[in-house]
Amino acid sequence: MRIDRLPPLGPDQWTPEQRKAAEEIIAGPRGGLIAPFVPLLRSPELMGHAQRMGEYLRYRNSLGLRFSELAILITARHWSQQVEWGIHAPIALREGVSAASVEAIAAGRRPEGMDGDESAVHDFCIELLREKAVSDSGWAAVVERFGDRGAIDLIGINGYYGFLAMVMNAAQTAAPHCEMPPLPTKGSDEAA
Repeated sequence: MRIDRLPPLGPDQWTPEQRKAAEEIIAGPRGGLIAPFVPLLRSPELMGHAQRMGEYLRYRNSLGLRFSELAILITARHWSQQVEWGIHAPIALREGVSAASVEAIAAGRRPEGMDGDESAVHDFCIELLREKAVSDSGWAAVVERFGDRGAIDLIGINGYYGFLAMVMNAAQTAAPHCEMPPLPTKGSDEAA
């Protein structure tokens, strides 16, 4: 059994710096101190900077929610991050990512039947995460559809959610109850 290394702190335990950082998140579009920020609360300045970046990447990026949620799922699968999967798989479905695509990503397979925009986002993310670089053709496919800003935002989404995955994987943050089944164990994500 995995033990949460950095479990929630009660508001009565917060330092003034932690309280300020937590209240900024609570007052924002997330409406609460959600799982990724529970371990980050131990470093309130880092948490504040991270949450502001995340607020842009999640809610206002230039790709739109359907494509950013697709990228988040790919990143969650790459890192086998159950919290991000549990939070974002239902959002991805609501934003128009097909159930078949969500299931394929969970299983580590490339989804079938993606349109050109989805394929460009998927392939860019997979290449960036696996190869730590993007080919000329992968870059061109994203820039053609979403422009330079879209390419940078897509890199930002992968980096930001990779950062959160590392934090929660290291802290062993417990996954929320979710309507979606959890990600299969690591090892099946090599083919996505």
